Amino acid sequence: MGLAGVDKVRDDIRTPGGPPLPVKVVPVRHPGRWIVSAVLLVLAAMMVNSLLTNPAWDWPTVGEYLFSRRVLDGLVLTVMLTVAAMLMGIVLGVAVAMTRLSGNPVLRAVAWLYAWFFRGTPVLVQIIFWSFIGFLYPVLSLGIPFGPEFVYFDANALIPIVVGGLLGLGLNEAAYMSEIVRAGILSVDRGQTEAAQALGMTRATLMRRIVLPQAMRVILPPTGNQTISMLKTTSLLSVIAVGDLFTTVQLIYGSNYRQIPLLVVASLWYLALTSLLSVGQYFIERRFARSS
Repeated sequence: MGLAGVDKVRDDIRTPGGPPLPVKVVPVRHPGRWIVSAVLLVLAAMMVNSLLTNPAWDWPTVGEYLFSRRVLDGLVLTVMLTVAAMLMGIVLGVAVAMTRLSGNPVLRAVAWLYAWFFRGTPVLVQIIFWSFIGFLYPVLSLGIPFGPEFVYFDANALIPIVVGGLLGLGLNEAAYMSEIVRAGILSVDRGQTEAAQALGMTRATLMRRIVLPQAMRVILPPTGNQTISMLKTTSLLSVIAVGDLFTTVQLIYGSNYRQIPLLVVASLWYLALTSLLSVGQYFIERRFARSS
């Protein structure tokens, strides 16, 4: 029969001149599943026991610093950097994606080079490069190309360390977002865009009313993943001493030498924030998937 969970059914088997005979259905057994489940439960119990009994985790210290003012200040800065970097990445990513789809070959080439460069070099290198751009160009100026310059800026004052780190994160993110947006736009049936153009829609109206609402179903899931990844990537700013969450716990355990519990504090906050982002991503995706 193949139907698990069914106790009894009646088949067409009949005794001569009598009612149908009851046939007992025996569910298919899966001993492998039970064995794997038992092993996983034992491993989970061992892990919980280790977390509770191993004094090296130092849970009292975790509780002491979990809601400390310094850690919460670093957490707020981490959230702000994540939001700012993602906004920069999304805005520039959409612009680069639209340029990649342009009919101008020069613009397409420039957009392709942008994505090629920023995706091909490590984000850590880009953060350090932008943070210390003053070593390359101490003075930034505005003027006529290859001619006189009229306005001068001190590069270190114009691009401080925090702004340099934000530029490294945002410009790198824009390269990835450009590919995500471009894939979403290309996923929309070309016949719809041709029909809208035949009705006289401008390119801006076409993108706003026809293409982007449908492309969002393709764009949103990877964008949510990129946001969660960006939240954790901000920890790389510790190399330039920005006071984010990870840098803060590094400074704390650098003075009290309690590395493990302070790293647990950072991990718990990262897990909490990524969980919130995942819930928000779920509801946003469900909203844009209503038409399907």
